[in-house]
Amino acid sequence: MLIRGNLVHCPELGQLDILRDFVLAVDESGRVSYVAPANRPESQQMLADAAEPPLVIEQGSFLIPTFCDLHLHAPQFLYQGTGLHLPLMEWLDEYAFKAEEGLDNDPVLADKVYKRLATRLIENGTGAVLLFGTIKTETNLILARVMQEAGIRGFVGKLSMDISSRPSYMEESAEASLSEARSFSERCCDLVAHLPDHERLVHPVLTPRFVPTCSDELLEGLGQLSAQADLRIQSHMSEAHDELEWVQRERGSHDIDIFAKHGLLTPRTVQAHCTFLDPPLLTQVAEYETAIAHCPLSNAYFSAKPFRLREALQLGVKVGLGTDIAGGYDVDVLSCMRHAVAISRMREGERIVATAGTSAEQETNLSIDWKEALYLATRGGAIALGLPSGTGSFSVGSPFDAQCIRLFDARTGEGVGALDFFDDLSERQVLSVDSIEKWWCLGDTRNRQQVWVQGKMIKFGC
Repeated sequence: MLIRGNLVHCPELGQLDILRDFVLAVDESGRVSYVAPANRPESQQMLADAAEPPLVIEQGSFLIPTFCDLHLHAPQFLYQGTGLHLPLMEWLDEYAFKAEEGLDNDPVLADKVYKRLATRLIENGTGAVLLFGTIKTETNLILARVMQEAGIRGFVGKLSMDISSRPSYMEESAEASLSEARSFSERCCDLVAHLPDHERLVHPVLTPRFVPTCSDELLEGLGQLSAQADLRIQSHMSEAHDELEWVQRERGSHDIDIFAKHGLLTPRTVQAHCTFLDPPLLTQVAEYETAIAHCPLSNAYFSAKPFRLREALQLGVKVGLGTDIAGGYDVDVLSCMRHAVAISRMREGERIVATAGTSAEQETNLSIDWKEALYLATRGGAIALGLPSGTGSFSVGSPFDAQCIRLFDARTGEGVGALDFFDDLSERQVLSVDSIEKWWCLGDTRNRQQVWVQGKMIKFGC
């Protein structure tokens, strides 16, 4: 496949590159094999020799990498947008556990919910997603199958929990839980074993829900299993005040120390939230090379503190963004980016007020801007998730995971969706930073024309 048009990506934090009128080639394995300005002799020759006409990204549109969602509870999509009036531990009892148990008991419903979730993810430009599932192996295999068939990179976690406030929704012992975790991991891999490596989009993830639902024996076993089988790990860490109090009271330790003791903080680990981690503890996370899924919307509902995003980035922590359905109500990563910026600006405002007139007034700005948020949603998320080299950018050798964003009609000049433009069409011949920012602030699914994952188109048309 040969493409000609404008490309936009964020190869580094805070860096937005607009590659105007470039040629990009995708090989049979879905990887980028060439990317260079269209006016280069090599590009002109490639266009002239093409067996098929290139795909031309017309004026008013551009390609950008697909988004990475680092934290989403797939079964909770069932009740997305409801039940956000309770504190975390009560919310889990009243909503989360019931929904997850319900899908475990109804495979037809699970298939329906997961297929609709996949559709919504594609509509919103998500190409890779780290998923919490349920306890039952068979239900999680449904989730894996649906993601593979939809063409989404799905990292599927079968929940491991041998402690629960809901007796009907837990595993009978640490031994039984570990056996099921091992079985799911093997069967998930078997699901795609017949496919070439580049077409295997789903992968198993060891998923201790969080410390309050896992015994030390279970956590120790999962740490050993991850090391033996080189498996990814995900969980929740230092999310809410009531959760931390429970862990300290019942286990006599901080949850970061418990995860570390059992070998669950690794370069393959993504921990969600981490709002109660101060800079010294964030330094520990960086030293373990563990990633953090920043979930700004659900943090606003369930955590008493905002995540120290700027501090984490300065300390070298790998950070991506998570929608956290259904603790967050919106599956759109673009919305998640906006929340991340807004909350960081509120943190900076508080810092300015607290340090006004003091020597600390000129300390590091705690806010992030939209370009940094876009990095976190694309390249940063890909790095945090351990995706193939170059994912989240347009570089030779990287998977072609991309979405085509349409800002305005190339013939009429009319803005698409919520975007309005009042200048003459002739003044928009060159894609500008301002027009990309306008989309970032106001854009929605109506602006998304096409989506590709590993070179395969999985969406066409708004």
